[in-house]
Parts: sequence; C-alpha cells; structure tokens
Amino acid sequence: MKTVPVGVSARHIHLSPAHIEILFGQGYELKHFKDLSQPGQFAAQETVTIVGPKNKIEKVRILGPARPFTQIEVSRTDAFSLGVNPPVRESGHIDQTPGLRVVGPAGEVDLEQGVIVAARHIHFHTSDAEKWGIQDKQLLRVKVNGERPLIFEDVIARVSEQFALDMHIDTDEGNAAGVKTGDMAEILE
Repeated sequence: MKTVPVGVSARHIHLSPAHIEILFGQGYELKHFKDLSQPGQFAAQETVTIVGPKNKIEKVRILGPARPFTQIEVSRTDAFSLGVNPPVRESGHIDQTPGLRVVGPAGEVDLEQGVIVAARHIHFHTSDAEKWGIQDKQLLRVKVNGERPLIFEDVIARVSEQFALDMHIDTDEGNAAGVKTGDMAEILE
C-alpha cells in the first residue's frame, strides 16, 4: 500500500522581498513561527490582511522564505467571501489570475495578479517516487479515510530531491472529507 501523510493547507500568502519591505518596512525580515512539512519552508510570525471587492480576511499567515513573486492561496470558500474567482492552479502559475489588496502594518500593495486556489498535490522526494514508480506531474487518484472517506482525482505528483513526502489539500477539501493534518491517505494509481 502506498500511503502518504496529509497536510491541510489553510489560506496563506507568499511574499516577494519588495512586497515584504512595502508591507513591513525597509530591510524587514520575516520572523520564524514554526517549520512546515517541506524542508526550509516556515510559517512566519507575521500576518497581513487581504482585501477583495466584497470582503476582507485578516490575519492571513505569511509563509517563508520570500519568493520571487507574491502569491495568495485561498480556498474556494475564501474566494467567494472575498469576491474573486481565482483558477485552480499549481503554485507558481499566476498568469491571468485575479489580484487583491494586501495590507500590512507599514503599507499596502495592490496586486494585479497572484490569487489562486492551489491544485491538490503530493510532494514526493525522488526516492519515494522512484520506489513507487511515480513521475513528476503525473496525475494520481488518492483515497482519504476521514469521517467521510473520499477519493480525490487529478492529484498532481511533484517530485524533487528537495521535497519531503506530503499531500497538500486545502481547508475546503479537508473539511469535505473530514480529515486533518497528519491523517494518512492511500495512493490508488
């Protein structure tokens, strides 16, 4: 059986160095709050407010380290609340996505693009992928056995020497299946 730990990913934002400075002040560096499942990734102590056409969401956690561009990952429920309609995308693919206003303690940024609903995916270390015969970008079927068992289709395999084995779904998906971070899922194909 091919089992993988599940990580339920809450709404969050990845910031570029330039946007960190606008939102928090010149020369500002994010402060570590806790490590995430992927090596070198962390939740920062800092949060921001994201503002859409209909509503705002406060205390959106920043994930570090800084990235080349700013990206906001929300659930479909968050998107409805904010009044935006982002596509389901892999992280990093932000072309032709909606933008939002991001408000920090020192300033604000009006993003022209960058809001996505993250596509469900599994991070595979190269050795795990080789052991199970899984290729980078392969689409998988994965069963989660929460309170309401569910089979997720089109789960994207992401393979790298830099990754630790972990499946990422958003809060809407986690709630639908009744699963939480740390539960296990089974790769069906």
